[in-house]
Amino acid sequence: IEVEYEVLQPVVDIREAMRDDAPLLDEERTTRALGEDSGKKSNIATHNQHAMGDLDQGFAEADIVVEREFHTATVHQGYIEPHNTTVWWKKDGSVTVWVSTQGPFEIRSQVSEVLNIPVSNVKVMPCEIGGGFGGKFPTYMEPAAAIMSHKTGQPVKMLMSRTEVFQATGPAPGSYMKIKMGAKNDGTITAAHAYMAYEAGAFPGSAVGAGASCILAPYNIANVTIDAYDVVVNKPKSSAYRAPGAPNAAFASESVIDELAEKIGIDPLEMRLKNASKEGTRRADGTVYGQIGCEQTVQAAIESEHYQSQLEGPYRGRGVAGGFWFNGGGMSSAAISVNDNGTINLNEGSVDIGGSRTSMAMIVAETLGLEASDINPSIPDTSSIGFTGGTGGSRVTYATGHACYNAAEDVKAEMCKRAARQLEVDEGDIEYQNGSFVCTSDSSQKLSFKEVAASQGSTGGPITGKGSVNAGGAGNAFAVHIADVEVDPETGKVKILRFTAIQDVGKAIHPSYVEGQIQGGAVQGIGWA
Repeated sequence: IEVEYEVLQPVVDIREAMRDDAPLLDEERTTRALGEDSGKKSNIATHNQHAMGDLDQGFAEADIVVEREFHTATVHQGYIEPHNTTVWWKKDGSVTVWVSTQGPFEIRSQVSEVLNIPVSNVKVMPCEIGGGFGGKFPTYMEPAAAIMSHKTGQPVKMLMSRTEVFQATGPAPGSYMKIKMGAKNDGTITAAHAYMAYEAGAFPGSAVGAGASCILAPYNIANVTIDAYDVVVNKPKSSAYRAPGAPNAAFASESVIDELAEKIGIDPLEMRLKNASKEGTRRADGTVYGQIGCEQTVQAAIESEHYQSQLEGPYRGRGVAGGFWFNGGGMSSAAISVNDNGTINLNEGSVDIGGSRTSMAMIVAETLGLEASDINPSIPDTSSIGFTGGTGGSRVTYATGHACYNAAEDVKAEMCKRAARQLEVDEGDIEYQNGSFVCTSDSSQKLSFKEVAASQGSTGGPITGKGSVNAGGAGNAFAVHIADVEVDPETGKVKILRFTAIQDVGKAIHPSYVEGQIQGGAVQGIGWA
């Protein structure tokens, strides 16, 4: 096949892309501004706004105003394992996909949509994953491999090289931001305006919406306007990367707060504490906080041995920053079968990218009064477990953990019935206490978990349990980081001397895994810098 290409002028700079005379990536696209179709053809896909208070009045009340511009680059997730897939389109019309992914059900729906086949004909088998960080939700090679499998009648495997990963898969968006903040001499922030334009890549859908909700979330500011623009440019379609949209946003807002603190002459953490969000604080997007740990993380940073220590020597500096993420919920499923030796087989729908299998096993074990080693967790294919949202957005331990708990409670209730049959007492007379099924009217009559499990064949057949949830109301996450650095004045090389991370994590099911997540976030933040 011989192809003749007409090379058009590319648009790769976000501000150039927003100009009225910019070459259009899609000549039919019009901007959707403030919820309505503007009718104007543009590379700006959407313009949304969050606003509260009186911005002009807020700046009029300020003694000091700082306005700064920020440009952030496209940043790729850089997972160790590149994208890979094997697809088999069988003669019966079914399509089986083996893939390293964070979201097997998301892959299933995308393959179904692209190939125009029923979702019931697609089975996704999630394989172990060598990192994702949000970048392994979309399909890339799966539809192409499926078509080749359909034509050849054989399974087809595809693998991206590292170069292909960089060229063809979704990184975190680059951005242009302009932040203006005003504060009184006592450190009270009176007003903030954030102008945020994020690169979507070749198609709309950057994380600017999430970034707009995160950018000022740690602060109780009465007068706020946040303008968020989703802009298409000639780059790969952007994708999620660890709290999508939030790192760009925090970099800009936290830098301006630092400068305000310096001009006022107030400690940067004391300024953050003075303006910290608390229960009842309203975000500009309309959310009113319940119980949160924003003030506590700032106070812990102030009191930390790191912040109390002195940093001496030339070319050295100390930086601080706060951050926010929503934490996700959504739909999750789990299923349990009880083995006759008293161990548990646990199927749960969340791909494990951070140790979640162990956390799920711990939740089930505690609920049933067993040891975590008695639980055998696994992640089956999409045809063998109920729908479960992808592993991302800090949702798995919360949402899938609830599903596993519900499944364990289902098993507990069924085993109480089985114990009653073995003991020949009314079902209502059995309670599960400290790992045993005890008759409430005669505590001498009791059975262990293993004894009930061993007799399931004679008391009604296999013992199973199921749990599902559409989890909402997750607590929000706040964090403060402290970094000491040293800069080589000749080369500009920055050396990290010391780093401390403080985060409100809620209930840490598996503390060392939680610490690993925090450390990983810090290291990737250093990578962004």
